[in-house]
Amino acid sequence: MNAPVEDVREAVREAVGAARAGVRVQVLTGDDRRLADPEPGRDAEALVAVNSFLGTAGGVSAFVSVFVTASTFAFVVALRRREFGLLRMAGATPGQVRRMLLAEALAVGVAASGVGCVLGAWGAPVLARALVDAEIAPEWFGIGGAVWPFHLAFWVGVSVAFSGAWIASRRAGRIGPVEALRDASVDTGVMPWSRRIVGGVLLAVGVGMLGWTVGTDPSALLKRKTYTTQPMILIIALAALTPLLVRPALRAVRLPGAVGLLVRENSAASVRRTAAVAAPVLVTVALAGSLLGSAETVGEARAAEARGRMGAELVVTGDDLGPLGPLEPLGPRGPLGKAGPLEKTGLLEKVVGVDGVAVAASSGSTAVFVREEGTALIRSDARAVSDASAFASVSRLPVVAGDVRDLDDRSIVVNEEWERRRVGERVDVWLGDGRPARLRIVAVLARGTGDSGAYVTAANAGAGARVDRIDVGLREGAAAGAEREEAAGALRARVGGGDGGGGDGGDDGGGDGGDVRVWSAEEWLADTHPATKPQTRLGLMVLLGIALVYTVISLAGTLLMATSVRGPELRSLRMAGATWGQVRLVIAGEALLAVAVGTALGLAVTLLNLGTLSAGLARLSAPAGVAVPWGMVGVAAGVCAVVGAGVGVAGVMGLRRR
Repeated sequence: MNAPVEDVREAVREAVGAARAGVRVQVLTGDDRRLADPEPGRDAEALVAVNSFLGTAGGVSAFVSVFVTASTFAFVVALRRREFGLLRMAGATPGQVRRMLLAEALAVGVAASGVGCVLGAWGAPVLARALVDAEIAPEWFGIGGAVWPFHLAFWVGVSVAFSGAWIASRRAGRIGPVEALRDASVDTGVMPWSRRIVGGVLLAVGVGMLGWTVGTDPSALLKRKTYTTQPMILIIALAALTPLLVRPALRAVRLPGAVGLLVRENSAASVRRTAAVAAPVLVTVALAGSLLGSAETVGEARAAEARGRMGAELVVTGDDLGPLGPLEPLGPRGPLGKAGPLEKTGLLEKVVGVDGVAVAASSGSTAVFVREEGTALIRSDARAVSDASAFASVSRLPVVAGDVRDLDDRSIVVNEEWERRRVGERVDVWLGDGRPARLRIVAVLARGTGDSGAYVTAANAGAGARVDRIDVGLREGAAAGAEREEAAGALRARVGGGDGGGGDGGDDGGGDGGDVRVWSAEEWLADTHPATKPQTRLGLMVLLGIALVYTVISLAGTLLMATSVRGPELRSLRMAGATWGQVRLVIAGEALLAVAVGTALGLAVTLLNLGTLSAGLARLSAPAGVAVPWGMVGVAAGVCAVVGAGVGVAGVMGLRRR
């Protein structure tokens, strides 16, 4: 209605008050009208993935920006040692030098934050549309008119600039007047004991945390929060120790020709410059390898685990394949011809009647709740099966104790994550429809990657439970090749369903309607258990894109500053007989060598993280392997190499024009 809100509320209060005293009434307007719809909390649930992604993106952005800002300011202080020495000789106090550098950082931070807010106002709607298109965000997701995010972003940007420059300002304040008289081509004193201790402690903490997690809670390694944050400690540790590692690494490199020799020696002599270029490359390559590699490793382990559990040759799916109803005997079943209970639905009768089908087991999704440690109510996804023996014959569950075929209406199958997990032990649970039950454990499954849920019978799934999958096992002669395709075609014709590739489904003939599809086991696994979900991959790509942008900016700034003060050195090369082309090759070679050092350190962090993750999977009895995203690592390193070499050569051309 279009009447004023207050007038409507007053009229409703008077009408209700006159009819029923003490009744509380709400008049909902604007966005609050959604509260009148069923399940008003679904909007918040739909935003869980978006909030997780944006929170991770913000954390990664803050980490990378502080990292590259601190690295850049450290190099700035190294370049301006003589300037600060002259200021100290002219009477400036250490505090004045520190405040001057921090003021510069704040000025740059204010300007950069302002530009970032303008770009953010333009880019936020673009990102929102991309999230909706990728099905990460719900269709109604959009950017509102709130102003506080810009205030938050602005002051966070200023704080990042200030915090990144703070350590460098402390180092600048310790520069004495005598530095104005020094002139050395070889960097000295680049690794004070304090930096060695901090780097060593962080490295020990990072490695120790990985080892501790593998030993105590390996399942935590599979969580995105863990494999997003743990690499950061190792990245900071190796970045702190980079100047200590640069010279030994470069001495082991053999580059051909006089230009190659000059590239290596210049890089080894100017450790600060090499480390400043390698640091942002290290963070980008390490994040690319660790984040995407961890996601792919976990995804491939889950896909392999699902393949290992699949014992059926065909899978029938649909929106509603009928009820998980009462059990009735239905003739000979299984490869041994044993009779077994089976729910009597029209669709399942059709499946069983197809020539070549040996066994068919229907199941549906449900859940059970259990109280652990006396307080926490834990939800566990579960599958309800109507015929435990049939289901066991078309699946290869990772049973570590007991027998799934013993499952009945008074029992349950659990996994190793449960607090009570001994065969024969009884556990109090709440079923999916809220009924309490005391069930006996008849089998225990390996923990795996976390997809090993509980199993109950149809009677313990609730009256509203529906079949959403039928696993079909074929007779020995029809389980492969052309015979399987023939059986699949006959099954599609019998149930009126389409193929798993997206054909049109038909009426199930036995449920309440719904889209029925017949898949081969391989097709169904590829559709439901991809190695890496497209949404996950896109989200990680966005994170890595942010890190790569920071890296490119840092590389360009560092190399331009470094080249701008090398005029006398490059003129000396020209006087020694080098051509301008050779000078450009030297500068580009130094940039590429520094990028290679950063890439090698980033790969070391990646391999350590992925190796630890593989060890954790092995402890969980899950398929263990390492999936290194060489493509993404190569792209990150390649972009850094192109930018580094290009900016270095551009800086030389600028010096030549002067």
